[in-house]
Amino acid sequence: MGQSKDTSTKPLVVIVDDDPAVRTSLAFLLETEGIAVRTYATGAELLADVPPAACFIVDHKLPGMSGLDLLAELRHRKIVAPAILITTHPSAAVRERAATSGTVLVEKPLLGDALFHEVRSALRP
Repeated sequence: MGQSKDTSTKPLVVIVDDDPAVRTSLAFLLETEGIAVRTYATGAELLADVPPAACFIVDHKLPGMSGLDLLAELRHRKIVAPAILITTHPSAAVRERAATSGTVLVEKPLLGDALFHEVRSALRP
């Protein structure tokens, strides 16, 4: 099950990444900005316990299913919160599928503030 902080008054960002260091560092960054975070290591974990998220940050290369497949399943379940796909060296097919599905793609390594900028954009009313 995902780890979480109090989400009663803060927007919730869900992070799905199989790398514990990435999950921890992204959660820390967002929490220091006043954003509640819940993390999951796999798509299956998230699908078993989908919280009311304001935004999803999903790694493309996950065990069991790709990040884009996970996002497609969320959409199939009528979960339409904005999503950000993070990946290293995305192929043209991944870029096209992300663009077609309306998913923002941010390349790893996550340098600068590109990811944080996209999260802030996703959380704007």
